[in-house]
Amino acid sequence: MAITILTVNANNNGEKKINTKVSSVEWIGKKVTGQHEGTITIKEGNLSFHDGNLEKGTIVIDMTSITVTDLEGEWAEKLKKHLKSPDFFDIEKHSTATFTITKVTPEGKGKAKIAGNLTIKGITHPIEFTSTNEMKDGKFAAFAELKVDRTLYDIKYGSGKFFEGLGDKMINDEFIIKFKIAAE
Repeated sequence: MAITILTVNANNNGEKKINTKVSSVEWIGKKVTGQHEGTITIKEGNLSFHDGNLEKGTIVIDMTSITVTDLEGEWAEKLKKHLKSPDFFDIEKHSTATFTITKVTPEGKGKAKIAGNLTIKGITHPIEFTSTNEMKDGKFAAFAELKVDRTLYDIKYGSGKFFEGLGDKMINDEFIIKFKIAAE
């Protein structure tokens, strides 16, 4: 899968609204017998810049928009319905997830450590990851990939930590999120 880096205009200080049409979130969940992947829409958000550098921000993810991209037809619909159920994200009670950036620390050319709070199903935990950034012609580009332990957010279905004898039905506790964010 090709990774596209999106840009934001960061010439000046201040807050930029996330462009939800070009920003994206991809997810990958792995299990003993393979993996599934899909997308989730960003509902809204903003990023704050100081001297052209990312300083803080909030990203609201629309959990009702979760899709499955590696399956088709009824199999995709079946998995999507299950992901929306109380076994996983319980979207009837928790229609959004939120990531709030609390600190950005440069880690050398083109890299920054992002620290913040991730809220899924109303449960918040701190998380840190490295983002790839580029400033070119007054535009800021960023991409991040992080692993999230779903069991911290009360998503225990198929977890070997909580259930014995799952065999090839066991689902990895960590899933991958890939953010591509643009703001203007």
